[in-house]
Amino acid sequence: MTDLNLSRRFFVQSSIGAAGGLLLGFHVPQAQAAKTESRPWTTPTKGVEVNAWLSLDPDGTVTIRVPHTEMGQGGMTSVALMIAEELDVEWSKVQAVFADPNRHLRNDKEYKVMSTHGSQLVWLQHPHIMQAGASARERLKEAAALAWGVPRAQVVAKQGVLTSGARRAAYAEFAAAAANVKLTEEPAIKQAKDWWLLGTDVLRLDIPHKVNGSAQYAIDTRLPGMVYAAVKASPVPWGKLKSFNADAIKNRPGVIGAFELRAVAGKRGQPDLQDAVAVVATSWYRAKTALDLLPVEWDFGEAASVNNASLSAHAKKVLGETGLMTKEDPKALEAIAASKKVVTADYERPFEAHLRMEPINATVHVQDDRVDVWSPTQDQSAAILLVADQLGVDPKNVYAHTMFLGGGFGGNGAGGTGVTRQAAELSKRLKRPVKVLWSREEDIAQDKQRPMAAARMTASLGANGLPEAINTRALWYSIDKMNQIGPATADYGIRNMPYNIALRHHERHNVETHVPSSTHRGPGANQTGFITEVFADEMALAGGWNPLDWRIEMTKGKDDWQRVLKTLKEKAGYRTDLKKGEGMGVAVVECHGTIAAACATVSVSRGGQLTVEKIVIVADCGHVINPRGAVEQIEGAVVYELSHAWLGGLEMRGGRFVNTNFDSYNILRIDQTPEVEAHFALTGGKKWGGMGEPAGPPVPPAVANAIFAATGKRIRSTPFRLHDLSWA
Repeated sequence: MTDLNLSRRFFVQSSIGAAGGLLLGFHVPQAQAAKTESRPWTTPTKGVEVNAWLSLDPDGTVTIRVPHTEMGQGGMTSVALMIAEELDVEWSKVQAVFADPNRHLRNDKEYKVMSTHGSQLVWLQHPHIMQAGASARERLKEAAALAWGVPRAQVVAKQGVLTSGARRAAYAEFAAAAANVKLTEEPAIKQAKDWWLLGTDVLRLDIPHKVNGSAQYAIDTRLPGMVYAAVKASPVPWGKLKSFNADAIKNRPGVIGAFELRAVAGKRGQPDLQDAVAVVATSWYRAKTALDLLPVEWDFGEAASVNNASLSAHAKKVLGETGLMTKEDPKALEAIAASKKVVTADYERPFEAHLRMEPINATVHVQDDRVDVWSPTQDQSAAILLVADQLGVDPKNVYAHTMFLGGGFGGNGAGGTGVTRQAAELSKRLKRPVKVLWSREEDIAQDKQRPMAAARMTASLGANGLPEAINTRALWYSIDKMNQIGPATADYGIRNMPYNIALRHHERHNVETHVPSSTHRGPGANQTGFITEVFADEMALAGGWNPLDWRIEMTKGKDDWQRVLKTLKEKAGYRTDLKKGEGMGVAVVECHGTIAAACATVSVSRGGQLTVEKIVIVADCGHVINPRGAVEQIEGAVVYELSHAWLGGLEMRGGRFVNTNFDSYNILRIDQTPEVEAHFALTGGKKWGGMGEPAGPPVPPAVANAIFAATGKRIRSTPFRLHDLSWA
């Protein structure tokens, strides 16, 4: 039993083929589709490289090198689409592969950016990605023009064919010549009105392989002579390892040894090591079983006294104290003090885990002349740099292999956790490839959590029921006491809320904690969006306004906000007159360059059983390059944020998180998942925004506002599961 290797892939493949067993039915359209392989980092190409981004095979195949990760968000497809649009080739002739991170670093960041985060891939990277395709197209035209003795303007490049009068040639015929062409000026990218491929529904390239079980993830890495490590870091983050008794497990089957891993003084970044013990064995099951039996003694330090209740009490205390003023207006405070109609409330959101479906893992093979890395990071070039740093070697001799990621959500960041350093260190010591795999409990306990946040919101209302002045004070917990203005701070979304309130005063507190933190899907907006949008409802209702009409009134003069909110009013059918136990709620939040509004419909039984019936999303990201993919991202973001707000919330006792598996930290089950309806209200023009994250932040406040409409109970903290929603 200790060598049993029942993989996800084996289960899917054998289940499909088993008579009388599980049958998974999918319709996967293949016609006119581009492709990738299940191992897109090893796909061989026979063609000529025109530039770093693409090569042309003699048979007309265009191989596009994708420098970004594919973690289910459709990044591989988006890059291929943008280049194919500009290059002007048949989509069915395109194959996508992952670009080489070592080459990227070796050639002074040849792909400009390899990090995949913050919904930036299309939003911010589209200019240079599309220009790579446009540049290749113009170089091909120039090569043909020189050969045919005509001006480049007389050469047409369309669907993989170059023509000029009666002359005609496939792109591949001029690929070698085009590679040597130097353009005097790089071409501008197309405007949306000229698109022929972008803006159409396209199947994601990774879907067929994920459906049939052939897609390869970092966790699937197998190497000759590889051994496995199970790791346990201090349950209380940054606790000290005092001792462990390796003799207690030395005779366990397959055990190679137990090793200590130590934090480096002053190093508390996302991918840095914490004190930990690793057990290495011939299989992960053997390593994990031995680790569970290993006697370990820790010094947890002062943080062992921290729990959820003490954090909440601390937050309440700090919110009563003056903070750092980042939007100062004494007149706002004076107006509130003199007002006869004041609305005030405190809000809180807890630490949250990323909950990737692929548990944290990494495989590293340290050899005499090179180091190979398989790590599920959102930036493979960062994996190279941190391994090189850990081992003290030249990054040019480190090779990272980009594989599919089983989820990211910001948690894999530029390394995201210390797992890649752990694997590198163990491989160095053992002189053989080592795979480190964290248990689900270790994954959640040692994740770089979304920080806890709290706020106190106070506003005065005028005779028309609208706010005249607002005073906000927000608090943000992080390990490095982040003292800056940006998306991952207590300022974002509160200090710059979109509503037209004449007098504003805002203060923030950045509080240091022992819990390592990191961005989450929709960073900043996912916490503060809940706070601002529940308070928006409270202000609207206190002033006698319909909450949706209030938002439309309060964003007058802001055309994109008006477009989104008015479209939501048209599409969602928002009502405030549903019977008791039924309710609708709205919210609107901007993040990553995109405005997204949500309308939630819920029902709550007399006993407090919550059902989220439907979520309608309206988004303005400027442009949509793949409507099918954009809708999928909206649906995923809705489910992700609703999971945390309704069912999640990390529970801390004795300085450690205790709900560290899916039996105690729940995510949305299929029978709880609402109908999601997506609409776009696109500004177009020069506006571009992200799509992977923005649909999530408005969902929790929209649901909380709907719960109030259904029950009369105001929800000012998450998760909803901790609230008594029963009504008479």
